[in-house]
Amino acid sequence: MKSGQKDIFYITGTNKEQLEKSPFLERLRKKNFEVIYFTDPVDEYLMQYLMDYEDKKFQNVSKEGLKIGKDAKAKELKESFKDLTKWWKSALSSENVDDVKISNRLDNTPCVVVTSKFGWSANMERIMQSQTLSDANKQAYMRGKRVLEINPRHPIIKELRERVVKNPEDESVKQTAQLMYQTALFESGFLLNDPKDFASRIYESVKSSMDISPDATVEEEEETEEVEAESDAKDGASADADADVKDEL
Repeated sequence: MKSGQKDIFYITGTNKEQLEKSPFLERLRKKNFEVIYFTDPVDEYLMQYLMDYEDKKFQNVSKEGLKIGKDAKAKELKESFKDLTKWWKSALSSENVDDVKISNRLDNTPCVVVTSKFGWSANMERIMQSQTLSDANKQAYMRGKRVLEINPRHPIIKELRERVVKNPEDESVKQTAQLMYQTALFESGFLLNDPKDFASRIYESVKSSMDISPDATVEEEEETEEVEAESDAKDGASADADADVKDEL
């Protein structure tokens, strides 16, 4: 462990290559802190009971309450983005999001979704959902609340704050905020409840970037071609039948 690292940081997932790219590690990598990669399913069960090792506490970097060090501007940033965090929490009221907070773990990523300290991680959720005899009620209880953490230094977040302050009822801003949450949910390792809705938002965003009218619809397929094709097929079948009859005669 690097001098100054007080806790043992770890993260769980399916493989090392995936974990190395996790947004949860951005600030830790920047500080050159050591992080343990747990890639076996049994590790999830183990770390529910292993709290410390040789007086060093374990910290799951994908859960809330991560302590990396003090940020001199933490209070100032919290106050500066208060309007955005309050507005975003309200906008995600139907998504089981407990809170929207300023993140201390991000560097290049605009936002991530973390779980409550004693709830399941995203990796544990996938493990439990894959079990044949899983209990849906227990899953809902252990899943816990999710927290959206935002990077106050990211240009997207800064621009979003300005637009919310200017017009909090702007539908395009609400759509952007929803899309960013779903993207963060996916990047953080969670399974999307409605992949179709996520895909639709992506396509709408692509249309907007290409200056395609929101009212533009898919061109209808011409029915006449199918009718002609069916007619040709029937004529061909009749001709074959006549030929067969002639051969028999």
